[in-house]
Amino acid sequence: MKYNIWKDCRRVPLPELLDFIVDNRGKTVPTVNQNEACNVVLIATNCIRNENLYPVYEKIRFISEDTYKTWFRSHPIPGDIIFVNKGTPGRVCLCPDIIDFCIAQDMMAFRVDSNKLYNEYLLAVLRSRVMQEQIRITSVGDTIPHFKKEFLKDLYIPVPPMEIQRIIGDYYYNLSQKIELNKKINENLEQQAQAVFKSWFVDFEPFGGVMPDDWYVSTLGKVSDMSAGGDKPNNATQTVTAENTIPIYSNGIASEGLYGFTDIAKIQDESVTVSARGTIGYVCLRQTPYFPIVRLVTLVPKKNLISAKYLYHWLKLLHIVGTGTTQQQLTVPSFKKTEIIIPAYSIMERFTKTVNPLYECVLANKSENQHLDSLRDTLLPKLMSGEIDVSEVQV
Repeated sequence: MKYNIWKDCRRVPLPELLDFIVDNRGKTVPTVNQNEACNVVLIATNCIRNENLYPVYEKIRFISEDTYKTWFRSHPIPGDIIFVNKGTPGRVCLCPDIIDFCIAQDMMAFRVDSNKLYNEYLLAVLRSRVMQEQIRITSVGDTIPHFKKEFLKDLYIPVPPMEIQRIIGDYYYNLSQKIELNKKINENLEQQAQAVFKSWFVDFEPFGGVMPDDWYVSTLGKVSDMSAGGDKPNNATQTVTAENTIPIYSNGIASEGLYGFTDIAKIQDESVTVSARGTIGYVCLRQTPYFPIVRLVTLVPKKNLISAKYLYHWLKLLHIVGTGTTQQQLTVPSFKKTEIIIPAYSIMERFTKTVNPLYECVLANKSENQHLDSLRDTLLPKLMSGEIDVSEVQV
């Protein structure tokens, strides 16, 4: 059965399909230091991204238990959909089964009326190109776009039969859940590698807690070829094509800074990148060829001294800051002066061989996620438009 949700079913204003809206906008919540007792995580809009199924913890703040209980009008519950109002309106995430955070300004949470709407279906529809474009053109403000609460009535949600909603919603959710699981596995694998690195090269545990005499301190400029990314290539696409399979990376954080794809790699060797503007100091290990663009610093290690994986873990431990009064940025000349411990090559090589199997798994999971992401984002619009028979979808 083919079913075009945009043409073959009635469209209903979003508020009429909701049972409740969590809305704590309008006041600034008082925060506390992380080391105070009974802290509760307060997430901001940067924690909500359309490439993640659930919110991520990044630049989070904390509130007291008393504030959690008395300041807020209400709190989201598992299954609610968090909706960003300001900055990049329309970003949405699902609340997980266990919620250990709260939300405040510039976002709301939607609780669907389960008699009218399937929760995962609403998530898929809100993330569709059609609804994202509608949210964009409805928002106000040139510098900082803002989607006001009263605009929700202008979002008309297509409401097909519940059976169709479940097929579309489960298809989107199951693929997203698998992507999320692979990300969690990769986080665990990197934590294992980081633990080994810290034991050997920070705490010097295998060496009696003291740095061996034949190790020395050098600088990043002496142990790596460092450069800043340039302009994006003329031949660039947002998605992988038959011709463009080489990733383009920028200084962004979402999807590890993935900007698009091109046909020729600028960096061939395994290396490390560091964001130089915006969120300064975001470090990524690049295991395959790529093309870096502006505001991204690339470090290709000198293989006779250190490996990319050693360099990556060293940089992960640093507090990397930029310079400048108006807008902070990380410059290559200043970053080259950053110190780094260079161990005996045999020890560094042993570390690299120890963590290589972990990163082979990381790379395999990333490759699978790229395939799943492409599958989800390519087939979902066709499923919604009726190009694909919903009865043939296996969820």
